[in-house]
Amino acid sequence: MEERYNPAEIEQSWQQRWEQQQTYRVTEGGPKPKYYLLEMFPYPSGRIHMGHVRNYSIGDVVARFKRLQGYNVLQPMGWDAFGMPAENAAIQHGIHPAKWTVENIANMRAQLKKMGLSYDWQREFATCDASYYRWEQEMFLQMLEKGLAYKKSSTVNWCPACQTVLANEQVEDGGCWRCGTAVVDKELDQWFFRITDYAEELLRCIEELKGWPDSVLTMQRNWIGRSTGCEIAFALEGHEESIRVFTTRQDTLWGATFMSLAPEHPLALSLTTVEQRPAVEAFIAKVKAQDKKKRTSEDFEKEGVFTGAYCLNPVTGRRMPVFLANFVLMDYGTGAVMAVPTHDQRDFEFARKYELPLVVVIQPEGEALDPATLTEAWTGPGKLVNSAPFDGLDNETAKEQIADYLSEKQLGSKTVNYRLRDWGVSRQRYWGTPIPVIYCDACGTVPVPREQLPVELPRDVAFTGEGGSPLAQHEAFYRTCCPRCGAAARRETDTFDTFVESSWYFARYACPDYTAGPLERTAAEYWLPVDQYIGGVEHAVMHLLYARFFTKVMRDLGYMNIDEPFTNLLTQGMVCKETQSCPQHGWLYPEEVENGQCRQCGAGVKIGRIEKMSKSKKNVVDPDHLIARYGADTARLFSLFAAPPEKDLEWNEQSVEGCYRFLHRVWRLVYEHRALCQSRPQPENEGAARNLRRISHRTICKVTQDIDGRFHFNTAIAAIMELVNAVYAFEEKERYPGALCEALETLVRLLAPFVPHFSEELWAGLGRPDSLEQAGWPSWDAALMVEDEKLIVVQINGKVRAKLTVAAGLDEQALEQAVLADAAVQRQLDGKTLRKAIVVVDKLVNLVVA
Repeated sequence: MEERYNPAEIEQSWQQRWEQQQTYRVTEGGPKPKYYLLEMFPYPSGRIHMGHVRNYSIGDVVARFKRLQGYNVLQPMGWDAFGMPAENAAIQHGIHPAKWTVENIANMRAQLKKMGLSYDWQREFATCDASYYRWEQEMFLQMLEKGLAYKKSSTVNWCPACQTVLANEQVEDGGCWRCGTAVVDKELDQWFFRITDYAEELLRCIEELKGWPDSVLTMQRNWIGRSTGCEIAFALEGHEESIRVFTTRQDTLWGATFMSLAPEHPLALSLTTVEQRPAVEAFIAKVKAQDKKKRTSEDFEKEGVFTGAYCLNPVTGRRMPVFLANFVLMDYGTGAVMAVPTHDQRDFEFARKYELPLVVVIQPEGEALDPATLTEAWTGPGKLVNSAPFDGLDNETAKEQIADYLSEKQLGSKTVNYRLRDWGVSRQRYWGTPIPVIYCDACGTVPVPREQLPVELPRDVAFTGEGGSPLAQHEAFYRTCCPRCGAAARRETDTFDTFVESSWYFARYACPDYTAGPLERTAAEYWLPVDQYIGGVEHAVMHLLYARFFTKVMRDLGYMNIDEPFTNLLTQGMVCKETQSCPQHGWLYPEEVENGQCRQCGAGVKIGRIEKMSKSKKNVVDPDHLIARYGADTARLFSLFAAPPEKDLEWNEQSVEGCYRFLHRVWRLVYEHRALCQSRPQPENEGAARNLRRISHRTICKVTQDIDGRFHFNTAIAAIMELVNAVYAFEEKERYPGALCEALETLVRLLAPFVPHFSEELWAGLGRPDSLEQAGWPSWDAALMVEDEKLIVVQINGKVRAKLTVAAGLDEQALEQAVLADAAVQRQLDGKTLRKAIVVVDKLVNLVVA
């Protein structure tokens, strides 16, 4: 063991040893209980950032801790490798997406290995590997057979410049996230997964996810959006069709005075009169350019246009004008809303604007609402009026009766509705999994035969930057023969949304080399579900919901008998740092600033607010520079100590230095006493030795409880730091070497999950021939944690007058007598009369005197 701590040398040495010995490679089975720890896999952008350092350090602490506790721990790593950035690189830099991706993976793999993460690298794969997506294509074909995959015409977000569909989250302020072009609605044939078939089970199983944050569960409940109500048909005058609406407020049906349709509604143009058509078409064009999220916000101006058509209220017979309204979307219900302006605020504002009639059908207790004087809609409870035969009933009570009435009269039916919509998985891009379908003029849509899988991406494609998928221009790819009749046919040129690949990767880690199917059932059912999943909360209703859906699909396809993919979920916070900017050169990286001045021009640098680290604002810290200067263990320790994992972490250079100094302090302590501890003296159990042992065992208990399920890494590290202080303050090292060495061994073992290279080197320095992995996690002795003596505070009339040390555990009477016998207390009581004593065992005695 060297006298000075040299992180670069130590970390390289241990990383090489772990790799040579395949320390973290695991297999199924054996006597140890399994534990599957997984962090959301990264996109291979080319460089890891501090968010990666934090996320993977959190996961590695848990994995190492569980391994030390005796678990068979699987912690794999792979790459979410498909996506638009690779195509951007192809266009901007003239490098093929495959080459760009492979090079980035190599760079990031090397960076991650420098962090000393305990991954089973034998299980590594990238989702762009044909050996991976080949099984995704097979599962798609099975879903197609079962009706879980289908194609239909749909209105999508379309970028005219990139010529591709965008998911809702890829639309930023109405523009394309890639190029900023205004996004428009477009009607396209798209492939969908029927996730709505699982809506009820997805919702029901949320209650079983006890290890997930409540915030994520709430977001999923809201996204699925189950509501019970009625579907009601409103006959259209002069048309055979009717307008069908879903409502949870059938109690207000008698107050419906007009109809609001989404501008995207399929009947919007067909029911419009000739006179109104120009206005309707102009309105539809205007709304298409508006952001869908903003359209439904409360402060967005409510606008509409009359179609010239009327429908009939099925219970009142009232002629209801049909409007298109910008706040109605096709994404919920039927895209049609029966408007009750007296009892819905949006309808109220719309009705006032367009001078539409109002009818009160719910009267609050003690009031008499008058439509002529209403200033806002009444949305609270009350008694029904103008709603014969239900007048006088409480409106909430009447809902069920009205639903039965509508069913009996065949005017409507009880219905359960979901906000959730089927998952559109078609993307008009190159760098993705090809959808294995062929189109034949004679045979129609034909699945690619399984023996012809995988349908691989061709490599000889041109990236012009002019938009559109290169596959649609690649004749050698799309020209093929029909597998049924042999005639000339065309291959599907859409690729899957990249969320498809990330919806089942966690299961493939169980058997990445299996070649007979997507999953080897025995291995999958051994490892799954993932015991602890770690990733960002931004994935709450996309990736996490899709992964739950795909798990249920894989179960129903017979690949495994697992209902849910992740037992426990931890959503970590972001890494944040202040921004710095120069009046002339704009945002600056930290290395571009020296002594508060821009290194380029010398101008004073403006310090901005603390924000999430991002390359766009240059408030980033390069993990490679951090590791080169301080070592990976310091980087890990800082990211774990600076904040609880679920909270945002604020970058602080002084805190990094503090963590570095702490490791040096521990190193010196072990180095100084290494020879003594190599002789392995037995711990003593008296006097100062017992007190040090009590601190050691309490620290083991505290750190264990803080890591295990709580993830309070910051307080666990703080407890270890207190143990270090106690060892430094221990003044009887020569008299009690056994207690000292026990404390040092405890210290090193407790640090192992946080700073693994550092701890292994110290463990070897203490003369231990086996690794910390073999030593396991320390246990505590409850008997040693009990204090022999207690410091008692003595108050007289509520003010502290003395402190004395007594035997721990004295009962109230004995403690009172001990206090009254103390000479210092007797002096305080001289000449006073004791009225009563208030005793708190092991803590204080308050004497009330007169």
